[in-house]
Amino acid sequence: MQQLLQQAQKMQQDLAAAQEELARTPVEGTSGGGLVKATVTGAGELQALVIDPKAVDPEDTETLADLILAAVRDANASAQQLQQQKLGPLAQGLGGGSGIPGLPF
Repeated sequence: MQQLLQQAQKMQQDLAAAQEELARTPVEGTSGGGLVKATVTGAGELQALVIDPKAVDPEDTETLADLILAAVRDANASAQQLQQQKLGPLAQGLGGGSGIPGLPF
């Protein structure tokens, strides 16, 4: 029984370390052939947004807004993939997914 508790504690420590690493890992998403770039952390927090001046048309701000949304969504999708790679195996070891707040699986 003691060995199981030690294993569970180690998995919890590994999970916390992986979550901290995700919070520090930048992930980029792009849209419009690179005209808009969004950088989020592996945890999904938006950190930076770069807009190429060629994407800015004062007469068509709707397209720019769409490009920004697409870049942020692309970055978030990459962040979710990174989360699954880093946390998926650990979450399964703790009883299989869900139950862990903030995880999409």
